[in-house]
Amino acid sequence: MIDVIDLKKHFGEFQALKGITTTIHEGEKVAVIGPSGSGKSTFLRCLNCLEDPTSGDIVFDGVNIADFKVDINIHRRKMGMVFQQFNLFNNKTVIENIMMAPLYIKKQELRSLKLKNFFIKITNIFTKNKKNLYEIDKAKSQIVEEVRENALRLLKRIGLEDKADVYPSTLSGGQKQRIAIVRALAMNPKVILFDEPTSALDPEMVGEVLDLIKQLADEGMTLVIVTHEMGFAREVATRVIFMDEGMIVEENTPEEIFTNPQNPRTKAFLSKVL
Repeated sequence: MIDVIDLKKHFGEFQALKGITTTIHEGEKVAVIGPSGSGKSTFLRCLNCLEDPTSGDIVFDGVNIADFKVDINIHRRKMGMVFQQFNLFNNKTVIENIMMAPLYIKKQELRSLKLKNFFIKITNIFTKNKKNLYEIDKAKSQIVEEVRENALRLLKRIGLEDKADVYPSTLSGGQKQRIAIVRALAMNPKVILFDEPTSALDPEMVGEVLDLIKQLADEGMTLVIVTHEMGFAREVATRVIFMDEGMIVEENTPEEIFTNPQNPRTKAFLSKVL
């Protein structure tokens, strides 16, 4: 699904990533662990080009999205992202936050069809060959209603349907993060990237967020999770990547990484956090 080939990222003279090569397969749950400053979050943000790679390739569904000629926004629709700090829009209600991206895309698609039909009509006026118009089977009002129904369905899934019309500032951290997750789900992505999704939460709120991520894992969603929650990584991940100093030092199954690490740096890190 995602092939990362010799990925490098520099911030000035600082080398945050020093040649990352790995493959994330469909259905995998990949936990990325390592000390602070090891490049974990930079690696994750490069996967959907929130950080532009300095060099290397990121091939997602057969397209090198690291190529500056590629319209990255098209491919981001299939790659959800959940941040440490939730990144909800405080001036919009919960349901408006969830609806925003899918509604924008569907309206753009409708506008595109209408524009194509306009040019077809103009062309048909001046040519003998009459080209058929694209079929438009939904009005804007129908699109809005469908997107709203899906948003409500997602809110019901996490037990927060009663929060649809409130603003994020009234919610707990755990509620905000669960809403951020279903906001990513509203785009029907092929993969979701999680950047330390529990690091900004109070300890009693961590469990409710991890439980939702576990549900997604059980349903077969492809996940890449930067996390400091070692127990969670061990339970949910199908593969663990250990990073240090901008490199992948070791990657293996959770069982092998946590019980039989091979690299001295991996051993030293785990001895401090387990």
